[in-house]
This record gives sequence, structure tokens and C-alpha cells, in this order.
Amino acid sequence: MTSIVERMSKCKKELSEKERDRLLIRRVSGANASQLAHMEKMLHETKGLLEKKTETHSESQACGDTMVSDLEQKVQRSKRDRRNSLHRTQLLESQMKTVRGELVGTLDHLEELRNILRRSQQKSEEREAAMQKLAAGLR
Repeated sequence: MTSIVERMSKCKKELSEKERDRLLIRRVSGANASQLAHMEKMLHETKGLLEKKTETHSESQACGDTMVSDLEQKVQRSKRDRRNSLHRTQLLESQMKTVRGELVGTLDHLEELRNILRRSQQKSEEREAAMQKLAAGLR
């Protein structure tokens, strides 16, 4: 019976760890989304500034193109990171549901075992009482 309690404790610990991981991923995902929005805003602002610029100097144009290209790469990376974080969150939530299901099954099984133990103890006590009665009758 102790191994069942240990298993339940272990399952609860795993569930807590998975919930912490899920919350951390959600926080990171939210931060990534915020960062992505900020970068997109910066990208639009930079593009707007570049469009307004009338200077045709090739050096300044190359610098602006590089900056836009860098920002676009960062935006793409952030989008990828956000998708990965969301996927990982979904995976952890699925695992958490599985663990919860296992815990429910384990709890049901423990209740069933406890009921069987109670009935066995009750029968044992009844038999002991009957044996004491017989022993008293034989004296």
C-alpha cells in the first residue's frame, strides 16, 4: 500500500513540475509575442523612414537595407520561437491531462483496495470473535 502512496506522491510531483513548465512556457511565449509585436512596430517604423528618405546615397541605402533585413530576420526568428513555445505548451498540457487521468485511475483503484481491506478486516474481526466465543464455550 505504501508503494501506491509513493506512486501517487510521485505523480503529484510530476504534475506540479509539468504545470510549472507550462506556466514558464506561457510566460516566455507571452514575452516572445510582446517582443514580436515590438519588433514588427520597429520594422514598420524603419520601413516608413526609409520610404520617406530621398537620399540616394548607396552607402546609407545599404545600411538601411541591412537594418531592415536584420529586423525581418529577428521577426521571423521570434515567430518561429513563438510557434515552438506554443507547440511545447500544447504538448505539456496534453501530458498533464494524461497524468491527471492516470491519477484519477490510481485514486479509484486505491479506494477499491481500501474497501476490500476494510471488508477483510471486518471479516477477520468477526471470525476472531466467533473463535473466542467457541474457545469460551470449550472451557
